[in-house]
Order: sequence, then C-alpha cells, then structure tokens
Amino acid sequence: MNPHIRIAPSMMCADLWRLAEQTQKLEAAGVELLHFDLMDAHFVPNMPLGLGMLEMMRARTGLPFDAHLMVENNDFFIEKLAAIGVQMISVHAESARHLDRTLALIQAAGAQAGVALNPATPLSALDFVLERLDYLLIMTVNPGFAAQKLVPSGLRKLVAARAYLRERGLDIPIQADGNVSFANIPPMVAAGADILVGGTSSVFHKDASIGENVARARVAIAEGLRLREEARP
Repeated sequence: MNPHIRIAPSMMCADLWRLAEQTQKLEAAGVELLHFDLMDAHFVPNMPLGLGMLEMMRARTGLPFDAHLMVENNDFFIEKLAAIGVQMISVHAESARHLDRTLALIQAAGAQAGVALNPATPLSALDFVLERLDYLLIMTVNPGFAAQKLVPSGLRKLVAARAYLRERGLDIPIQADGNVSFANIPPMVAAGADILVGGTSSVFHKDASIGENVARARVAIAEGLRLREEARP
C-alpha cells in the first residue's frame, strides 16, 4: 500500500461566500485534490453543489477534482463532468442500474472510476466490477449531509474493505468519507484509508484556519501510519 495519504477537502463544507479565497488557502496548504459531492435531491434529500460551480472552479485551480455522485441518473452527470475535466468520479452501487457499464463510461471519458458504498451495503456488491475499479469510496456516515457522527460500523468497514481488496490481489486506494475528524483520522488511516474527505470536523473546522487545520490533519495522518505499521504482521 502506498503510504502517502491524500487529503481531499469536501467543498460542500467550504464557505461558499469566500470560495475563491478558501480554494487558494487549500492550495497553499498543499492538499492533493478537491472533493465535490453532487446530489440530485432524489437519491439523497439534499443538493448543496451544482455543475456550474465545478465548471467555474475548474478554470481557476489546477488541483485534481474528485466528484462523488449521489444521484439517480449517473450517466447524465458523468457526461457533464467529463466535459468539465474531472479526474475522479465515483458512483454509488445502490443507484447504478448498470454498474459495470457506468464504470466503463467513466474510464472511457478519461477519468478514474470509483464505487461508493453506503454503510449498510456489503462489500460483495463489488464482486463483479473489480476489474473496473480505480478506487473505492467507503461511506462512514449515511450520505447526504455534513457534520454527521461516524456510524458504529465505520472503522470495521474500512478494515474489511482493505482485507477484501488484498485477498483479491487489488492494491487500489480506499477513500473514507464521513466524520473524518482529527480524532478519527488515525484509526481510519490505520484501518486502511488512503484518501481522507475532510469537512467540518477537520479541514474546515471553525476553530482554526485552513492552513492550521490541514497541518493538524497531517499530524493525525502520521499517527495513523504509525498505527498501521505497528499492526503489520
């Protein structure tokens, strides 16, 4: 496993009134990519960000874009995101009627393809799309809203996901999304998370600046890597 852990700020948690300023601060802090939750108010009852915002931001930052689709019509959004220039696109196994075809569509558009799993969705949902996967997104909260508490099975699901992939000979990144707090980052990294979607409980924590929060997250990541190394057989 690659020990480099990436921080992906959840842009739905940014101060949208100061979006340009905050994006510049994220760049200065050295985050690796920007995470965008796109919702349709059907698959989940929310709609915080739109395609227009991504298109506007794409022209103003060189950071890679990671789009997490929480929608019913995945293929429509994939076409739009490909035109904008998004590098990573994940779709929910629960919403994709033809999951293999949808993942192939993402890859044909030149983006990395990921599958997102809700907390209660078993890893066996991936059994017959493993050859299409570039990364896996594990929801550690139920999708749709920021500032939720970690579901009780969240860390156990990350451990199980890493073991599931390893047993099948796959060394692809696991993305953890949901209550990626300063306290939860070490056990998440130790459990096998490689990409951390940081929101109100870390990157955009209200008690410090973005730069200070990212630095604090890096310290928590280092602790998680230490725990991961200690757990190696």
